[in-house]
Amino acid sequence: MDVSRDVEDLLRALAPQVLGTLARRSGDFAAAEDAVQEALLAAAARWPQDGVPEQPRGWLLRTAERRLVDEWRSDHARRQREAEAFVQDGAPTKVSDRDDTLAVLFMCCHPSLTQASAIALTLRAVAGLTTAEIARSFLVSEATMAQRIGRAKQTIKDSGEEFQVQLERLPSVLHVLYLIFNEGYGSERTDLSEEAIRLARMTHQLLPEDGEVASLLALMLLIEARRPARTDLHGDLIPLSEQDRTLWKRDRIAEGTALLNGSIGKGTGEYQLQAAIAALHDRAARSEDTDWPQIFALYGLLEQVTGSPVVTLNKAVAAAMAEGSASGLAVLEGVENRLAGHYRLDAVRAHLLEMSGERAEALVHYRAAAARTTNLAEQRYLTARAANLAESAAHFQPP
Repeated sequence: MDVSRDVEDLLRALAPQVLGTLARRSGDFAAAEDAVQEALLAAAARWPQDGVPEQPRGWLLRTAERRLVDEWRSDHARRQREAEAFVQDGAPTKVSDRDDTLAVLFMCCHPSLTQASAIALTLRAVAGLTTAEIARSFLVSEATMAQRIGRAKQTIKDSGEEFQVQLERLPSVLHVLYLIFNEGYGSERTDLSEEAIRLARMTHQLLPEDGEVASLLALMLLIEARRPARTDLHGDLIPLSEQDRTLWKRDRIAEGTALLNGSIGKGTGEYQLQAAIAALHDRAARSEDTDWPQIFALYGLLEQVTGSPVVTLNKAVAAAMAEGSASGLAVLEGVENRLAGHYRLDAVRAHLLEMSGERAEALVHYRAAAARTTNLAEQRYLTARAANLAESAAHFQPP
């Protein structure tokens, strides 16, 4: 199916709006989501040939309503009366200007769902991706992903929760978007990271005064700006210190910086601190111009806010760059028990040991990290670092 980028973008923007209207009016999120997905598939097949309707949102809503009514009627005779009442009361020719996108996003991040299920349901219900597209992105079978999404919808249905925005759930929503972005950026799946940016941008438009929403969008833009320089022609990772910074996307850095500046005074949260760190990296024209003391200080604040051992790992690297490798290794001591056996602990320790000249020990930890990671790009990078150290040791002849 050949769908133009304009049509695809329009469908993805309209999907949560139509789902929100249908779910609110029918009271059945799961059935409404299925009906909207069928309507999106119908639009993707017809619009490229017939042209986009004058009222695309109304077209999708009417098509989804018909699919929902058909499903109800085929399900049971009792449903027929409910469906007929819904059609009469729903007046499908009238399309409200109300935008329920945010309610859909919050529903997808229901506290009873696992992170994996929330991510999958968000990509389908809010991003408008098909089950097959989501399955390909996460390297699982379509059947497996369909089961995951089905269980998520059933969980929401069983909860009996009303369809409405619950702002107390905003941290969970932002976390899901952050996870989607990290999955896309870390695994070189640009479609996922770009979709996370689009959803974060949409959330910012709906909640323009929320500092953490703006900061999350800023963080994504500031990190994604570096993608063109992140890998070489063979797809191997290039560390930040060795990247060609002229390849970084300056328009995204400018937009991210403006969003970050606009979030100042609206509370200090974890995404604002992360965005500030990313901005300091992006601001440096050369690696040696990086303000490591300031980054070290920001990681200290971020550690206090999150209590995350992964933040402590990053703080250790910043400490080493700002004060020397011994300082970084001292920071690692406080997180060893919490991250025992995690490849990132070995990777950071190897880097700091290499900085301090302890190459034999660094080699051991590079190899351990490479053996433990499941990310192929990171595995190749860590293996290459170990190989370089091994080669250097082979050529070194002590006096």
